[in-house]
Amino acid sequence: MSAPRTLPWPLVALFAAGYLAPYLLPTTVGRLAGGLPLSATQAGAIGSALLLSSATAGFLLASRVDRIGPRTLARAGLALAVLGYGGAALTGFVPAVVAGAITGGFGSGTVTAVAASGIAAQRDPHRVTTLGLLGVSGLAGALYLTIPHLGPGHGLPLAALALTALAVWPLTGRLSSRTAPARTAMAYGRLPHLRAGLLLAAAMPCWSLAQNSLWGVSGRIGLDQAHLTEVTVGAVFAVALGAGLIGVVGAGALGPRLGRALPIGAGTALIAGCIALSASATDLPAFAAGEISWNLLYPVVLSYVIGLAASLDPRGRWAVLVGSASSLGTAAGPLAGSVLAAGTGFPVMGKLLGAGLLLIAVPMTAVALRAGRRPLPVMPVVEVPVESPAMPAQRDYDTASPNSYASTSAM
Repeated sequence: MSAPRTLPWPLVALFAAGYLAPYLLPTTVGRLAGGLPLSATQAGAIGSALLLSSATAGFLLASRVDRIGPRTLARAGLALAVLGYGGAALTGFVPAVVAGAITGGFGSGTVTAVAASGIAAQRDPHRVTTLGLLGVSGLAGALYLTIPHLGPGHGLPLAALALTALAVWPLTGRLSSRTAPARTAMAYGRLPHLRAGLLLAAAMPCWSLAQNSLWGVSGRIGLDQAHLTEVTVGAVFAVALGAGLIGVVGAGALGPRLGRALPIGAGTALIAGCIALSASATDLPAFAAGEISWNLLYPVVLSYVIGLAASLDPRGRWAVLVGSASSLGTAAGPLAGSVLAAGTGFPVMGKLLGAGLLLIAVPMTAVALRAGRRPLPVMPVVEVPVESPAMPAQRDYDTASPNSYASTSAM
């Protein structure tokens, strides 16, 4: 019964808090456009700036989590999220809202970098990732059901992001305040599997761009093209995120049984069809079918992609870099979706995004196939010499001694 104690719940909570901003993107962008003197494209640009700031934090901190310390860095990120999102929620002055969104986005990216680095060092990173996705999907679904009933205004989604960061703060006390010596020794070594990591990192912005171009305008598709109310659209999103919970549970139950290539390749191809269906929806059944099926598949594929990145480097650097590269595509999504929709219409936008996903699925599947055929990098064991009286009867069992175990588990 020791399993619950061994689960890194602070990392799960940080993962959920860091990823919540992209999950709330449709309602955040929609509320900005409806509650402030902004056009839909301008509101999408603010959403893009928020996520670009998050990606920047990931790139800057990918190799610095160990040196700064997970606890210190997580608390700094949460503080920025509370101040940035909270300040943006409390003001209607557009420049202040933009500044707050960018500050909060940098905080979210910092928190995500800490979570990704810690998860990659776990024995089963895919399991921890699925728990984090379960948390963020459930929380986002509850917010989509709640926010439409709390009144109008741009501040509610931003306030939800700030309050989530504040709620996670107490859990940071269980994070390490500084790096173990064994990890510090390798923190700045050469990245393993360089070509595979670079290919995956190059593919992820395109993969995320296609996903979030749809997600960033999904609210407008429901309201303007399918002629639904905000309450109905929010209910569809909540059900869709509930389907995402089911998908994540299924991915967690399957684990590595199917490998990574099949879920990533086939899952991405299916997502392409879901995007085309949702973007062409003109009524509730089609809109709900596209959004629910897409949200069912998206977190499943994402969990395997994160697990693939973590498997390339147990230090967690590829996990952070690939996650930040994904955030670049996520950041450009709202603006790209708005521009494509304005220039071509929602249905054509969906077809273009689906075709792009089919193309990008090829190199991602190739990386998954190649990574599955080679062992993970072996990290050296740091021996800690301990002077103690020699006992001949125990020499054959030195590897099971507490000191030897500590030196190995520090890795």
